Amino acid sequence: MPRPKRCRRVCSEPEYSCFEPEGVTNPESVVLSVDEYEVIRLVDFEKQNHEQCAAVMDISRTTVTEIYERARYKISDCIVNGKQLVISGGNYRICSGKHKACCERPCRRYAENSEKKYNNEGTERYEDSSNL
Repeated sequence: MPRPKRCRRVCSEPEYSCFEPEGVTNPESVVLSVDEYEVIRLVDFEKQNHEQCAAVMDISRTTVTEIYERARYKISDCIVNGKQLVISGGNYRICSGKHKACCERPCRRYAENSEKKYNNEGTERYEDSSNL
């Protein structure tokens, strides 16, 4: 029986959730999960290495590498083949802003005392700050 997936910590949900090629009618869609988006944001945009990214997201470095490779493939598939990119879902929790590892400062939009957790459909699972 495989180990259960850890709920990944993300700083905030993306500002934009859909990108599509101009001039293509009814393009195929590729879904990039929110945790895949967060790895791309931290590694490519924030210029963190995989170890730093793992600390921020509260997962292992090898998991970051796996997520990163999967996300890069999805993004390149969209660019090369003219597909729509939709950012949605995943197994993640929004950082409460109280973790030093997360951005080294309070999160951009979330400063409450609990972390919201989401299931694979992107719907809120529960809020609980007792174990964080």
